[in-house]
Amino acid sequence: MPERMADAPWLFWLLEGIHRCQAGLLQLWQALGLAGDVDGQPAWPWAQRVAGEQLLQDLGQARQLVWSLAVVATVLALLVWAVLWRRGRLGLLAGAVMALVQAPWPERQVVLASAVPTSFHRNPLPFSDAVIAQGAAHYQRLCLRCHGDAGNGQGPDAADQPVWPPNFVGPLLWRRAEGDLLQAVRHGMHDAQGRTTMPGFAQQLSVEDSWAVLHFLRAQAAGQLLRATGNWAQPIALPDMPLHCHRPDKLQLRDWQGQRIRLASTDRVEGLEPDPRMVTLWLPQPGQSAAHLPAHLDCAITSGATALQVLGWINGGESLRDVQLLADKAGWLRARNGRGTESWNDGDLLCRTTDGPAPVGPPAAEDGLTRILRRMDAEPLGYVQGGRVHGGR
Repeated sequence: MPERMADAPWLFWLLEGIHRCQAGLLQLWQALGLAGDVDGQPAWPWAQRVAGEQLLQDLGQARQLVWSLAVVATVLALLVWAVLWRRGRLGLLAGAVMALVQAPWPERQVVLASAVPTSFHRNPLPFSDAVIAQGAAHYQRLCLRCHGDAGNGQGPDAADQPVWPPNFVGPLLWRRAEGDLLQAVRHGMHDAQGRTTMPGFAQQLSVEDSWAVLHFLRAQAAGQLLRATGNWAQPIALPDMPLHCHRPDKLQLRDWQGQRIRLASTDRVEGLEPDPRMVTLWLPQPGQSAAHLPAHLDCAITSGATALQVLGWINGGESLRDVQLLADKAGWLRARNGRGTESWNDGDLLCRTTDGPAPVGPPAAEDGLTRILRRMDAEPLGYVQGGRVHGGR
């Protein structure tokens, strides 16, 4: 998805405009008392919505929609002109009708998608290690036997289901709207004949717990993608975590928003050199205390075993000992160095917008870490989920 957005920057504005118009319409409907609430947020009252994520897959149809919207704007201008100019009214009205008839309208099945009351819900919980761990506990209890320990749909009870469970390692979690996923968790899924293909868990899970499960699924899927492809093929944020810092105003990772983050998981902090280009966080190993923060590091993560477990999932289940992770200014995880040294190279950049070479830099020789940081800044990430453009945590 990032490549498609980079190739057609106008698509960003189209998708963002579509989403904002629909979200604004929902707010207006609620203000007028025409839309109620479901699961704590305004309920979408219609059976369909404009599907920005489908337009992303068909640029031809997206271009036709842009031209059609331009025609509609022209028709509105002609109608206003017709009201003001009586003598030429018939000609202007005829021109407006012809424009509407000749407009390159996109195909209905591409523009519109089925909607549910929760389609425009947004996950209100922070993407944090505590919430992800909370979701993992519920997944183990309710979902694992069908969806499997790795989320690949190969649990011990998968073969007994009327429809084989989906593989979360694919693009499902990054394409479908958060609210559509919430609907599936709480109220299940059904086939074209209305038969249940997945049970709902609204009786076993609170709304908050349901959102927590979705955060866990994203963290788990990111790690499994890394394990399968060697890359974070879909954007994943560095989870929010509690910190102990030299600065008293920095209590959570989110307090460093807008800064590059280097997270070092090691029991040998002496070899970590401070770097003014980024904030350095230390993840203590078992038996070490975050209270003993070395002077040359910015912060230590205080959630201990929870942080190690959650970051281990995102790391594909691999050991985090002597691993360094880099997050860009928007909070996305971009690079990993598992060699336990400062010797970064271009292959450590695991989430990128293109597969091409790094941007050309100054003539002087650069080290690998500098090239990675420059490429992170030059290639900001973004993806579209349920028609909504996500540009950061």
